[in-house]
Amino acid sequence: MAAHISGIELLRVSSILQDCCDQLAVLGHIMPDTDKRRAEADMVLSADISAVMEQHRAAEVCLKVAREARVDGDAVSEATHQLHRSQKELNRILAESRFSSDNLAKVQRDRQFLAQVKSDTLAELQEKGTFQSLWQALEEEKKRKANLQDIIIREEEGCLRAKALQRQLLDIRKEKTVALQWREEMTAHLKDQLQEMKVKTSLERKYVKSCAELLVYQGQKLNTRQEKQLEDEIKMLEGKLEEERRVHKEMESFLKEHQTNLEVKLEYWVERYEKDMEDKQQELNALRTNKNNNLAQLQDLAKKYRESKQVIIEDRLVKDNLRRQLERAQLERNAAIKIQSWWRGTVVRKCLGPYKKAKKPKSKERKKGKKK
Repeated sequence: MAAHISGIELLRVSSILQDCCDQLAVLGHIMPDTDKRRAEADMVLSADISAVMEQHRAAEVCLKVAREARVDGDAVSEATHQLHRSQKELNRILAESRFSSDNLAKVQRDRQFLAQVKSDTLAELQEKGTFQSLWQALEEEKKRKANLQDIIIREEEGCLRAKALQRQLLDIRKEKTVALQWREEMTAHLKDQLQEMKVKTSLERKYVKSCAELLVYQGQKLNTRQEKQLEDEIKMLEGKLEEERRVHKEMESFLKEHQTNLEVKLEYWVERYEKDMEDKQQELNALRTNKNNNLAQLQDLAKKYRESKQVIIEDRLVKDNLRRQLERAQLERNAAIKIQSWWRGTVVRKCLGPYKKAKKPKSKERKKGKKK
């Protein structure tokens, strides 16, 4: 909430703000023009900036050469440090220069901002007697500075992260260099092992060839022996096959005879099945007839049961109504008795009706006093 100012305090504050606005206007008139001072500032800074830029370019070239040549990590780190030093020197020169056009423009913008805020506040004080615009301008400026502070913090964090990544890059390069040396040594060792394996392979080839020839000779002998065994087995199987044929014929004759017997039994069982089916069909018809009769009797009994149930329900309803009427009459009788008792008690207590008290006769003493 904005405070309200009136009276002498309003005049004091207004005079102070008017004085500040006048001083800022005078300061704006006496400040050098940024466009006119730009050439002078560039001439002053050109020598320092050119020198620092030359150092920066030289450091970049050294770093690029060191990376392409894959030298040790010390040279790369030295080139990186030199590059950072040149960058810091350039930033310092640009930041500390009082003749920089950017600094003059910033001062001019700050002066204009202050003049605008004070003039708005003065107008609000003169019109309403409050300074809400000043608070709003301060809040906006605080938010802007907070955003700038966040940007600066993020930039610093980015620089720290870049430095950490550069250190990590140097460590990775050292590791890669060591790994490359180890791989070269391993390649030489593997070449020696390959030569040894070639010699060993030639010896093994000769040994395998001699073993293969022996195995072929042994296999031929085994095959001849197996052929003789197979011929004997073929003769034995032919004898068994003849015996199987004889057994098959006997089995076929036995099965035909058994089939005829089964056909006779099948005819007998078919006839018996038909006869049993007829008997069971007759029993089923009788059961159906009994079922229909029982169902009719059951329906008659159910009808009688429903009628009896309806009569019982009606009787119960009549009895319930009668009971309710009796209970209601009893309640009305009790209520009437209570009302009569209350009324009699009230008449007796208040001496109404036949219970009214008789008027007392006037005393003789009061009469005598009046005659005197």
